[in-house]
Amino acid sequence: MTDDLPPNPALLPAGLRDLLPPEAETEAASVETLMTVFAAHGYQRVKPPLLEFEDSLLAGSGAAVADQTFRIMDPDSQRMMGLRADTTPQVARIAVTRLGNVPRPLRLSYAGQCLRVRGSQLAPERQVSQVGLELIGPDSPQADAETILVAAEALASIGLTRASFDLTLPMLVPSLLDQAGIAGADRIMLGRALDRKDAAAVSRLGGALAPVLTELLLAAGPADRALAALGSAKLPDLAGALARRVAETEAAIRAADPGLRLTIDPVEFRGFRYETGVSVTVYAPGRREELGRGGRYICGENEPATGITLYPDAILRVAPPRAPRPRLFVPHGAETRAALAALRADGFATVAALAPVDDDVAEARRLGCSHILRSGKAALLDSKG
Repeated sequence: MTDDLPPNPALLPAGLRDLLPPEAETEAASVETLMTVFAAHGYQRVKPPLLEFEDSLLAGSGAAVADQTFRIMDPDSQRMMGLRADTTPQVARIAVTRLGNVPRPLRLSYAGQCLRVRGSQLAPERQVSQVGLELIGPDSPQADAETILVAAEALASIGLTRASFDLTLPMLVPSLLDQAGIAGADRIMLGRALDRKDAAAVSRLGGALAPVLTELLLAAGPADRALAALGSAKLPDLAGALARRVAETEAAIRAADPGLRLTIDPVEFRGFRYETGVSVTVYAPGRREELGRGGRYICGENEPATGITLYPDAILRVAPPRAPRPRLFVPHGAETRAALAALRADGFATVAALAPVDDDVAEARRLGCSHILRSGKAALLDSKG
């Protein structure tokens, strides 16, 4: 009988991973680039804690992510704490408590890590990076449009200029089903049919709503086509108000950026359950993975808010590759502080030898350097050394 092998120290739990060079630096630089764009539009950065008491973390909009939240016992207070699964509820808490008296509209931004109980088939990661902005106070199409336009500008700043923004109305289908009295198993089956974009099943299960739901289902796609279907559907009450709102939001976006890639899916209702109005999902062309998600919600008890969260992990998988910082080998004893400071200001990473070596060029190559310091200047390592 043999002893069990010792555990592999590189083995991590499912959905968690180490981010290595140069990806870790690339992600950090991209996050700061996104945040710089947010700041330029007046969004001020906040930094919520990673852990909060469970009763405050999961209050209000936080209840929507309760099933994705890890809980631990605080050994100090003996109260349950939660590890955030989404940052937006924390920003909402800050807005109504610590910043409750700050004039509105209140523009806040954030960047940080979240941990979720489980990933999805398309996004199996359980630790996710988030970069987002929240616009709190106004309830208008212009506010909805602003968050989308700023997010588009931020994505363009890291080279992602062809992102597509899919506008959705998570409350439209539930409001129609409520009014039609569709509940229980019938509602579940109809919801699944809509989620699968199964027009035949929607027609069979939708009852009196079937013609409207089928028309809206088939209209998903380019904004003009979807808006025409929403306008002709003569939707009642809340559904009608949502249809008008998405049309006004689309018009506000087009007025500012006519070339932005916009689609509308009138019957899409997935997403965070705290979303109450026009919502948005961000995609890269030809990819199903979400680059970001956001929309309108209630901040605190009754304050309107809207925002968008971008996912750097997903964004970097589709963004143009970022050129790594060139590494410059500095032979032992050759450095001058002023010269090296100037080279770092020019974008080089200086890698200093800590002791003399027999072959500086070989050592430079061994350490992954592309340049070597010669006569106070950066010299490119040629193939011959």
